[in-house]
Amino acid sequence: MADMTFETIKESIRDALAHQTRSVTDWHFGEPVYDDEGEPAAHLTGVAGFRELVGRQHWTNFKLWHVEDRARRKDVNAQIIADCKYAIDKLNQKRNDLIERVDECLIGMLNPLLPVEGENRFNTETVGAALDRLSIQALKIYHMKEQCGRKDVDEKHVEQCSVKVMTLQQQHEDLERAVLELIDEYAVGSKKPKVYFQFKMYNDPSLNPELYANQK
Repeated sequence: MADMTFETIKESIRDALAHQTRSVTDWHFGEPVYDDEGEPAAHLTGVAGFRELVGRQHWTNFKLWHVEDRARRKDVNAQIIADCKYAIDKLNQKRNDLIERVDECLIGMLNPLLPVEGENRFNTETVGAALDRLSIQALKIYHMKEQCGRKDVDEKHVEQCSVKVMTLQQQHEDLERAVLELIDEYAVGSKKPKVYFQFKMYNDPSLNPELYANQK
């Protein structure tokens, strides 16, 4: 951590975002490098840990995207759709957990560098949440480009999707710039990073009335 700087952190964010974009293509044609057994090791820290956590979170979104597509089919039986809904619930929980892990790792890198007299002002969302949005944008761009290459649709469909690709790419660029500018705000002390851990109620048998009401 001795060589950690705000610029190092910004470069690690750029690298993680580039990996998001590349891996969408890679994962459609090969196997990912992440297994799904258990949670990422608690010792994941620093730039390498940050990169792996962002990658795992992106992989979760990748799986979630395709399960959600399957859940909207009308030509399969109800059990398949129910299985999809359970999978979506589980993946969403993992997605949110990983967003928090990304933020924890990032704040661990930032804390030693933050100005002592920084203002108590916070952003509307964390960097981890923004990286989650960028992950989804990368997926949208890939799949919208797929639509542009279809041979079974008319020219109007392709034109509309091409316009949407450009809009999605602009949104991605704008959000990436906003994230990097937020790191600059941390550097000058005009804002501070902070993580509010989510209190998910629907999977907790002591908080979800549909679960605890029927307990014996």
